Amino acid sequence: MKILDVENLNLGFMCENGFNQALFDVSFSVERGEMLALVGESGCGKTMSAMSVLQLLPKNARITSGIITFDGKDLLKSPKKDLEGIRGAKIALIPQDPMTSLNPLFTVGEQLLEVIRIHQHLKGKDAWQKAAEAFDAVQIPCAEERLKAYPHEFSGGMKQRAIIAMALACNAEVLIADEPTTALDVTIQAQIMNLLEKIKKERNTAILLITHDLALVREHADKVAVMYAGRIVESAPAKEFFENPSHPYSIALLNSIPANREKSLETITGQPPSIQQIIEGCKFHPRCKKCMDICKEKIPPEFNVGKDHISACFLNDSLNGKKN
Repeated sequence: MKILDVENLNLGFMCENGFNQALFDVSFSVERGEMLALVGESGCGKTMSAMSVLQLLPKNARITSGIITFDGKDLLKSPKKDLEGIRGAKIALIPQDPMTSLNPLFTVGEQLLEVIRIHQHLKGKDAWQKAAEAFDAVQIPCAEERLKAYPHEFSGGMKQRAIIAMALACNAEVLIADEPTTALDVTIQAQIMNLLEKIKKERNTAILLITHDLALVREHADKVAVMYAGRIVESAPAKEFFENPSHPYSIALLNSIPANREKSLETITGQPPSIQQIIEGCKFHPRCKKCMDICKEKIPPEFNVGKDHISACFLNDSLNGKKN
């Protein structure tokens, strides 16, 4: 059952030169107990798509159309008060940089207790017990003592666990994990991802993982959606995606990661376009090795290339090219 569903989301920014569109008909969904990985190069629109769900957007950002449904409610039409009750409590954000996400002037426990008081309406011993339970759930040892510590006394991995604990204390149904392992070393990355995997399975939590790390995606995600220049160009179950990638951009991404030491890495020529850059047709065509004339003229529609597998590439149209 879908807990979060984004349909045809369009968003742009008011800039000095006028309105520049950044997201184009972005659609994806996450079910309970499922992890969807939103992948792509930096600047492709991953974070902006996720922040649209919480409506934590820059002042000059404008959502021009689309539907964002959480548990049957359209968040874009919900009153501000209702959204504030969902944000942090039902849909929680695990931000990109755990080093700067906690206030250095307050103990970690005080910050966790504030979240519990606001969203769980607990006070005193009940709130403290809930906080300790949340620390235990994210495997922070000596929870009672650690709640009294300040952020500078926590390692990066411990800070990330504390932030995840805030989401668990509120019984969040959806976790938006925005590059949750970026600032952490490899060992701690694995621990954080294993913790998210455990939360997903034991609590039936839906997780939207924003990342560029395809190795993490291969190991942990249930579904994959690939973004390029503000569009989702391919989406599929994770196993299907890694075994049968269809879009040339997806294939190029997979070929650019170190699969083994004997194989030399491939690179994707050129750079992703800026939102001010106007490119006719498929926005990937200037960098695509399989570009055809039609790619320079028309935006490719989504083609069904397998069970729950969609690819927006004319190569998947028998009238224009060979199916990948």
